[in-house]
Amino acid sequence: MTTIGYVLCVILAIIAVLLTAIILLQSNRSAGLGSISGSSSSGSYWSKNKGNSMEGALERYTKIGAALFMILALVINFVS
Repeated sequence: MTTIGYVLCVILAIIAVLLTAIILLQSNRSAGLGSISGSSSSGSYWSKNKGNSMEGALERYTKIGAALFMILALVINFVS
């Protein structure tokens, strides 16, 4: 493995630790079967403004971190 491979592996490990911390910071969502239909909270003030809250930000960071993790893993696979 080249030097760039080692650097990318270190970055991947850092992203993995950050992603784990972000996932653990999120609240537990145990809404049950009521969340499947969406009838319990569809159209409420909370559901419309969830993106502006801390939970919305954590959800957005989780998606970004997961995408970075997968892309970086593929790049490492092609480099080595």
